Amino acid sequence: MHATGRRRYAVRWDEAAGRRIRSLHTGGDRVRGPQVVMVPGLGALGYLLDALEGCGAWAESFLLDVPGFGHRQPRACPARIPALAEAVSAWLTAVPRGPVVLVGHSTGAQVALRVAADRPQTVESLVLMGPTFPPALRRAPGLLGALARTLAHEAPGELGATVPYYVRGGAREMLRYARSALHDAPERTIGRVTCPTLVLRGAHDALAPQEWARRLATAAPNGRVRTVPGAHNFPYRQGDLTAALIAGAARRR
Repeated sequence: MHATGRRRYAVRWDEAAGRRIRSLHTGGDRVRGPQVVMVPGLGALGYLLDALEGCGAWAESFLLDVPGFGHRQPRACPARIPALAEAVSAWLTAVPRGPVVLVGHSTGAQVALRVAADRPQTVESLVLMGPTFPPALRRAPGLLGALARTLAHEAPGELGATVPYYVRGGAREMLRYARSALHDAPERTIGRVTCPTLVLRGAHDALAPQEWARRLATAAPNGRVRTVPGAHNFPYRQGDLTAALIAGAARRR
């Protein structure tokens, strides 16, 4: 068991369609009620630990280590949006006791969106936090400007919660992951989602601007959008707020 703040999480490994997928697990004593599954952005788990702990206070909760930057190789899957969606779908089929509240942040939101659209039987509610990338940011000039405006509002402490994962992933894989996310088109996928959807964004998040969040929420059935304090990585050090918003989404499932 590992201590992170006020609660503990367990590291577990599960077999899913021939893959070994690592996750961080808490709230396992809650054998009834919703299950929360979180997919991190760009493979970094550290900035979502507070949110995992917050969710573990009211639900059995998992933070998936995909593509596997939280441990040494071999990886669970290639760092590409389609491959990540396949790995998450396989895990959801093999591990949880039923449909889950699926939460994705940043590029993880793109992965979660694909899973919810392709495997509706495994997802009862969807939460997209800081979903990337709107069409205007799929080219370097727009993306770099939005990134600079967003980073100005991020907490310096996030570096320690994300950079070790990026280093372990390697520059080549990180670049391929980013390119895959930039070539994805969430606006083409959201219309196939059938479950209630909540889109969350930070007030200073230029990577997930208000118009983009509203567009996704409007296209989803029973979709809602909420702007919260912070920037792109708003769940970092706002675990209780993030968990409360996820709990609200779980109640609407």
